[in-house]
Amino acid sequence: MSKSRREEVHHVLSHIRIELREMHIHMKEEKILPEPGEIKAVLTQMDALLDVVNGVKKKPAPVFND
Repeated sequence: MSKSRREEVHHVLSHIRIELREMHIHMKEEKILPEPGEIKAVLTQMDALLDVVNGVKKKPAPVFND
């Protein structure tokens, strides 16, 4: 894996770890479940990480000139 790809994976994993840690604290202290949107956001980030690791290239968003 190239150095830039490793750096990107490291950045995404760090962000996911922080978010999961925060969810765990809320669940443990307040005995409540996280919002569905929070869980969906983490899953989306994990999908993006999997794409980076597998080398999947995303198409850039179209730019329209007005």
